[in-house]
Amino acid sequence: MKLAIIGQQDFGKSVLEAFLERNDEVAGVFCAPEKPGAKPDPLRTAAEERGLKVFQFSSLKVPEAHEALKALNVDLGVMAYVLQFAPDSFVQLPRLGTIQYHPSLLPKYRGPSSINWPIIRGDTRGGLSIFRPTEGLDEGPLILQKTCDIGPDETIGEVYFNKLSPMGVKAMLEAADLVFAGKHTETVQDESQASYEGWCRDAEARIHWSNHVDFIYNLIRGTNPAPGAWTTLNGKKVQIFDARKHLFRRFADVAGKIGEVSEVTEASFKVTAQGGVIEVLRARGEDGKKLAGGEFARTNGLAKGTLLGT
Repeated sequence: MKLAIIGQQDFGKSVLEAFLERNDEVAGVFCAPEKPGAKPDPLRTAAEERGLKVFQFSSLKVPEAHEALKALNVDLGVMAYVLQFAPDSFVQLPRLGTIQYHPSLLPKYRGPSSINWPIIRGDTRGGLSIFRPTEGLDEGPLILQKTCDIGPDETIGEVYFNKLSPMGVKAMLEAADLVFAGKHTETVQDESQASYEGWCRDAEARIHWSNHVDFIYNLIRGTNPAPGAWTTLNGKKVQIFDARKHLFRRFADVAGKIGEVSEVTEASFKVTAQGGVIEVLRARGEDGKKLAGGEFARTNGLAKGTLLGT
């Protein structure tokens, strides 16, 4: 089939490569312009290395974007990690329309941080959806879905790179084949089950040690590696990445005050929360260096009784 790839970053690159590897024709690639000083977009770089036409419009709403896609005369548009708004007038230009990837089981977790929030909320099942894009954000009819487990200790990085990304690439190929063959179905999303969450950014990733240890642990998992859960030490930001949780089983187990370092070991340091402690295995201060928890504690003067969040 003859395709246009609309996307960016590593997922867009992986989707491009998957279609090319099976000898589909990619007539053109659309990706957002890089911000000043940013690294070259992996999708753009991969497309240019293969001699493909690359289009970088500041908006997909402009007439030039529509004219470029129309001139390619493609069978199908494939949207692979797209942050630009794509109007109906754009996505309907290919002969068979356009399909889009979203890393959640729609209609749940519509929005831009749809992998973070299920982990933060402690969900044990996740998945992905391939759907028809419309002008309602992640609201179009579903073509297919794939599910996966979310392990109790898995991070967003592990869920995405080990599961949702490779599954998503395969699902894009499967959905494209179904549409091209006229064998796909389109199921309207059940609005009674829908949810929307916005970005999970720095403000949302702040640790409040008075929260239950389960919630804090899920927050750390759901923001590792990005945006990175964080607290403060003497007013300076400390990001926490790899961690374990330990529940209190009885009152005698409680060690220290909320937000207080209760123990420093060779490999880690432990911080008290409601219902248990967070054992920090990897952290980063404002100098930007990720260190093992024990090394971070020694380097920054953390000891039993040090209070975080101040």
